[in-house]
Amino acid sequence: METIIAEIKPASPSLVKSLFFLGIILAASGALSPALALVLGIVYAAISSYVHIPQHYAQDTRHLSKLLLQASVVALGFGMNLHQVIQAGRSGLAYTAISIAIALTLGIALGFVLRIRQRIGFLVSVGTAICGGSAIAAVAPILAAGPEEIAISLATVFLLNSVALLVFPPIGAAFHLTQSQFGMWAALAIHDTSSVVGASAKYGAVALSIATTVKLARALWIVPVSLIVAATRKGDERGKARIQWPWFILFFLVAATVSTFFPVAHPLWDICRKLGMTGLSVTLFFIGTGLTGKTLRTVGPRPLLQGVLLWIVVAGGSLAAIRAGWIQ
Repeated sequence: METIIAEIKPASPSLVKSLFFLGIILAASGALSPALALVLGIVYAAISSYVHIPQHYAQDTRHLSKLLLQASVVALGFGMNLHQVIQAGRSGLAYTAISIAIALTLGIALGFVLRIRQRIGFLVSVGTAICGGSAIAAVAPILAAGPEEIAISLATVFLLNSVALLVFPPIGAAFHLTQSQFGMWAALAIHDTSSVVGASAKYGAVALSIATTVKLARALWIVPVSLIVAATRKGDERGKARIQWPWFILFFLVAATVSTFFPVAHPLWDICRKLGMTGLSVTLFFIGTGLTGKTLRTVGPRPLLQGVLLWIVVAGGSLAAIRAGWIQ
């Protein structure tokens, strides 16, 4: 890696510009997952910083990334089926609400104890409590979170998602969980839907079916949580209440409703969902390009520590409750 950077160092700014647009192309092609797109953006930021070339292109995309992030969240709504959400939610509405409330409360408390920036602590808590990157993407614009705050929160969640894909199936087998139990545990304890699907698919078809439907029901909590955050957000410096309603969340609901009640156009809705994932990948690349070493040093390792501690409590608590028969 150092050899590659050393070769780039004497290069002209045009080469760094080429690297930037190459990253956009890779992210938009669908060849990269959102997590890898974020990593690629961080690598670009590291190279630009090392060769001392100003990141004009990264700075110019900040406003675009905010709009693209909201549009991507709306497009992801086309991947939800409200019938499955309602069916899964009937049996698990109470403990889903309780588990989300506990995770949010504990996450905020950990953020306070660890002295983490309030917005970063809340974004990590929301990502852990609801559905990972999608929840962070939905809440971040409402909080007016900065690119570096979003990137750090997402990086924490994506790292733990990668760990979950590897360790959850062996742990489930070690505790002799049935497929139904494992599907429920994966849906409650793994952040992103994609990672839930990946881990449960390794465990079995029944686990995959249960995990997917319960996770969709859990993901719908993005809507009430986003509205609550918008309604309780502090006003401007003069102390006047000023609620910035997340209208894109309404469009997210509309997208989910349309895809549910007009299944005949499922191929079109699937394209919209894939476009949402692509848009999220491009957005995360943009966000990653602004995440410099200086920013990471300023924030420190505490957000990751918060994410790990919160995840251990959520995963361990839900596993214990499932084995005890409290969650079925």
